[in-house]
Order: sequence, then structure tokens, then C-alpha cells
Amino acid sequence: MGSGVHMVLEMTGMPPGEHAVHVHAVGRCEPPAFASAGPHFNPGRRQHGLLNPEGPHAGDLPNITIGPDGRGRMETMNERVTLSTGANSLLDADGSALVVHAAPDDFKTDPAGNAGARIACGVITETPTSKAEPVRGY
Repeated sequence: MGSGVHMVLEMTGMPPGEHAVHVHAVGRCEPPAFASAGPHFNPGRRQHGLLNPEGPHAGDLPNITIGPDGRGRMETMNERVTLSTGANSLLDADGSALVVHAAPDDFKTDPAGNAGARIACGVITETPTSKAEPVRGY
């Protein structure tokens, strides 16, 4: 969309509360710890955090709030990433993943905003009808 990527994340079956959401550098989600998704997507080699004067990573996103029913929705526009070619492409050779963490992001502490363990992960993929498929968590 324009000069960025419009991202919508809808989740169910999650623990209530606020949780960090980040784009990670590798399109792989092997449970239980999702370490296979690699570090945050950070082609510009910046510091972590939307509020960090030396940041943010290209993959830093707002927190998602999960309600008492285990459902949550986050919608954001990220102008630091693209679905086309280039260094900031989420669809590069090893892909990318959306990862949800156990705690909220403090938006300033490097390298991950004190967000805690990775609790859900979904690979970002290209499809013939659209540039990105909905992300599915585990």
C-alpha cells in the first residue's frame, strides 16, 4: 500500500494481556520456542524500539492487546518494509515471520524490548492472488 505494508493481525486462543509483535528475519516457525525465525528483521542494522532514538528495526511493530476471551486484533502500516524486491523485502530468499511474544514491548530496550519468550509464530508467504497470505500462529 503506497510506500509501506498494511499489516493486520487477528488472533484467537491467546493469553490475555498486551503482547509484543515483531517481524523476524527468517520465514520458519519451528515450535515450541520458534527460535528458527531468527532475530528481528533489521536490514538497516538499527537499535530496537519504536521509541529508541537509534531505532527502530524494520520489523518493530506495535503491541497487540488480547482480551479476556483470548482474542485480539492489531492493524498497522509499516513503511520500513516492502513486499517487492530489495533489502527491506519481507519476501527475500529466506522469507520472514511474524512472532508474538509473552510480554509487551517497551519500545526502547535493545535487542527485543524486554518482550520475553516467543509464544506464536506465522510465516509470511507470497500467493498468486495477493502479495502476502494471512499469518497463522501455532
